[in-house]
Amino acid sequence: MSADANGPLLVRSESNPILTARDWPYSVNTVFNPGAVLLPDGTTLLLCRAEDHRGHSHLCAARSTNGIDGWLIDPEPTLAPDPEKRPEELWGIEDPRITYVPELGRYAVLYTSYAESGPGVSLALTTDFHAFERLGMIVAPEDKDAALFPRRIGDCWALIHRPVGPSGAHIWISYSPDLRHWGSHKMILPARRGAWWDAGKVGLCTPPIETERGWLLFYHGARMTAAGCIYRVGAALMDLETPDRCLLRCDEWLFGPETDYESYGDVDKVVFPCGRTGRPPADLR
Repeated sequence: MSADANGPLLVRSESNPILTARDWPYSVNTVFNPGAVLLPDGTTLLLCRAEDHRGHSHLCAARSTNGIDGWLIDPEPTLAPDPEKRPEELWGIEDPRITYVPELGRYAVLYTSYAESGPGVSLALTTDFHAFERLGMIVAPEDKDAALFPRRIGDCWALIHRPVGPSGAHIWISYSPDLRHWGSHKMILPARRGAWWDAGKVGLCTPPIETERGWLLFYHGARMTAAGCIYRVGAALMDLETPDRCLLRCDEWLFGPETDYESYGDVDKVVFPCGRTGRPPADLR
């Protein structure tokens, strides 16, 4: 955790961990990496990745009036893999990120579909997190860590994602006229080389946040050490109208694993935010 003259930039809740597999109304192995959104009635919704005892994941919604406790969890998977219709989901669906899109009047849920060919980016649209229009895989494997911008950039939708290629795992942007066909691919935030905290690989954490100064991206960076891989969180600022242009990038990480629940688990030494909450969409309030 970094600090400035006014104290810590990020503060952990004293209630952490706020949800575990023990809270689930049906048997799961682990619960992690939720997308997050603040609904029009003020309810916090977490669309959690839940892993079963085969190692396959699905998505399940949990709702709370204060975002800390009193969670009401769907009694069965909210969005489950459908490998008969969507073979790219054979081994599960993972790591959702949620963006409310005013032009569509719907929430865009970007998630990772996983099968023999590797992880790929899929998209579903919803108004209520009960019924979903599934557009299927929109970016081919090997790709993940994706989120949609909340508005068009020029005439096109914009997508942040993290393909893996011969040069490594870096953050890219792509554009589409219709949410289905994507092109104009460009790397916008490479993993750094050498002895940096984000030298191994990088990937988007939360969906892009629009500010007066630009699009704020929180991203995870992984670095391999003698004691294993460590995941930490940093930030970058992208230009508002040309978000493939990076204006600022932090040299130091903002948040790293410190507590027992961050340091030990199925994967040790990881902090990995997928979601954020904010004001409800104005046209739904």
